[in-house]
Amino acid sequence: MSEHQIVSLILLTGFLILIAAGFGTRNVSWRKGLFMAGAWAGIFAIVILVIDIVS
Repeated sequence: MSEHQIVSLILLTGFLILIAAGFGTRNVSWRKGLFMAGAWAGIFAIVILVIDIVS
């Protein structure tokens, strides 16, 4: 992994933490929260794959 990819991974992890905190604040149900978290994880995985392919 290159330095750029590590920084991107750390940033994306931080964004996931912020999203999880937002779910807790808004009192989102577990089912809806898990579905939305899975969607975000999928989006981040795609972004990471694109970054990996481009690099």
